[in-house]
Amino acid sequence: MDKLDANFAPETIAVIGASTQKGKVGHDIFANILSGGYTGTLYPVNPKAKSVLSVKCYTSIANIPDPIDLAMIILPPKAALQSVKECIAKGVKGIVIVSAGFKEVGGEGAQIEIKIKSLCTKAKVRLVGPNCLGVINPSPKVSLNASFSSRMPTPGNVSFISQSGALCTAVLDYAADKGFGFSKFISIGNKADVDELDLLRYYHNDPDTDVVMIYMEELSRSAQEFISEVRDMTSGTNPTHVIAIKSGSSDAGAKAAASHTGALAGSDALYDAIFNMAGILRCATVNQLFDYAQAFAANKYPTGDKIAIITNAGGPGIIATDMSEQSGLKLAKFSEETIKELRKYLPATANFHNPVDVIGDAAKDRYENTLATVLSDRGVDAALIILTPQSMTDAIGTAEAIVSIAKNSIKPIVCSFMGVVDVSDGVKLLQQHKIPVYQFPESAARSLGALRKGVKWLSRKILPQFDLVYDVEKANKIIDGCMKTGKTVLGELDGSELLQCYGFKTLPMALAVNKKQALQVADQMGYPVVMKIVSPDILHKTDAGGVVVGVKDGRGVENAFEIIMEKSKAYNPDAQIEGILIQKMAPKGKEVILGLSKDPVFGHAVMFGLGGIFVEVYKDVVFRLSPMGRNVARRMVKSIKGYPILKGWRGEKPSDIETIEKHIISLKAMADNHPMIKELDINPLFVHEEGQGATVADIIIRLEKKEI
Repeated sequence: MDKLDANFAPETIAVIGASTQKGKVGHDIFANILSGGYTGTLYPVNPKAKSVLSVKCYTSIANIPDPIDLAMIILPPKAALQSVKECIAKGVKGIVIVSAGFKEVGGEGAQIEIKIKSLCTKAKVRLVGPNCLGVINPSPKVSLNASFSSRMPTPGNVSFISQSGALCTAVLDYAADKGFGFSKFISIGNKADVDELDLLRYYHNDPDTDVVMIYMEELSRSAQEFISEVRDMTSGTNPTHVIAIKSGSSDAGAKAAASHTGALAGSDALYDAIFNMAGILRCATVNQLFDYAQAFAANKYPTGDKIAIITNAGGPGIIATDMSEQSGLKLAKFSEETIKELRKYLPATANFHNPVDVIGDAAKDRYENTLATVLSDRGVDAALIILTPQSMTDAIGTAEAIVSIAKNSIKPIVCSFMGVVDVSDGVKLLQQHKIPVYQFPESAARSLGALRKGVKWLSRKILPQFDLVYDVEKANKIIDGCMKTGKTVLGELDGSELLQCYGFKTLPMALAVNKKQALQVADQMGYPVVMKIVSPDILHKTDAGGVVVGVKDGRGVENAFEIIMEKSKAYNPDAQIEGILIQKMAPKGKEVILGLSKDPVFGHAVMFGLGGIFVEVYKDVVFRLSPMGRNVARRMVKSIKGYPILKGWRGEKPSDIETIEKHIISLKAMADNHPMIKELDINPLFVHEEGQGATVADIIIRLEKKEI
């Protein structure tokens, strides 16, 4: 028996703080449990009342003659603390504290919450809350609505987790309108004890839960623990599909950072990384959360990305086509047999190719025959049906036909019955039979795309790991040497040596403090060369005009030296200038950026994307955290919009993607081995043709002092 069974499926409940006054939380929770058809035994606890809703009241939980599984506490903080002590003495198995006034307000409330958590942990009692809506289990075996929401949802195979109690009430109301059912429903509030990971473990082992919806404000566990455990739950032969919406997606202000990586590594980017690595599908809106959950709850998945669209109106079919392609899907190309069969059922004015336009006067039989025909085509992996209400449209009849065909098809079917009133009967029928139905075609197409992403996650191959060797000892000596002299910002000279310890190829370079020295270095190195300002006070050299590329001869070196010095001093008159770096020009390649950024909560994140001076404008970058192997690195490279450029665009030869993968893994190893690295930018890294490696062109590394 799972310890959380006491919270979700208790045989006995004590409502401590039950009230006789309607409208009070203590009254409404007790009333909801009572009227919701709870199959267990219920006890109100209130020292000032004889009964609540005609049920005998007890002055204390200690006075209840029977054992108690779950205690619902609706009391202010000090009284709640005392009540928790009495509950533990009574031997309760689970506690839910609905009341507010704890950690969320700080001060004494926060201290009381810590004490309550400590007591529950020591007694091995699972605590939900404080400051939460409560717990709902619609299963007929339990029928528990231990919350202050008056609405009991219908049973389903989707479970819900939310930090926000107010959002929960809105979600329940919305779900009722959509005919959407739940297996379990919980608000976790302050998460003093039970959090998202605890609930995901519980739901994963729950035979009634196939899909989990999460509204998350912040993650209370380490990212590594969360990723490792949830990734196992969302994988394998019996996966739990997890869909999440994360609030606070925009950063209130820009970070003061030395590197592009640091500037781009906002908390939202890191949550993207966490969800991606854990196999969680992220949504942008609550509406999408429901859309995706509806699609996954049907338990039918496309084996490929080819879809067929059937519509009785051209415009919505085009909208669905556009969104399908944006969602990673492709229109299936019908076989000659399919087109020949469609000609038997459709009028001459119809479109027999994909998307199939069955014409505005299409009745039930035309939809039915068309759907059956396209689903039988081996080149079709899923179907999207669009119905617009016209005077001759039979919404309920078409829905009946779809239901009949869906029963015998393993291929997913999603529908868009556009409108509200005229299609309502058909929509309700589809909902009753768990066929995903949406008001607009773009929602249907987007949800099919989400299903496809889920399938790709499950079918991912485990790649063999690279055998990489690093000179950690030498790297430590370089870092220690810099830190002993107080140097916390490393440029090309120190940074190149450090990167070489981790397998990076850097360019020949030397520092020149005057024009004569610069000329000697360049002549010896060979042209063309790049010249860059070296100053701890000028980190983004291009912004200061401190970089000249493609210098071809001695006169060019002298001119470039003067220009760089002049512009750099104008950019920052107080800058400490160490000299000008002369660097061999890198061979041609695609410009990418690699970076590290240390987050105070989640630790080091690795960044990858298209590089160059406009990286912060285009923001075509992705972040990932530990644990990191070749699979993660491969998905990082493939996930940027510019991936086709690296793969080989318009006849160009593909870039050395394997080297990028190795460097991504090496950067994470560097972060693990040298935690004092705060930020690191390699921008650009020139990636050459396949098999030719990559060359580091520019480096910024920022260190932080060791904690004593």
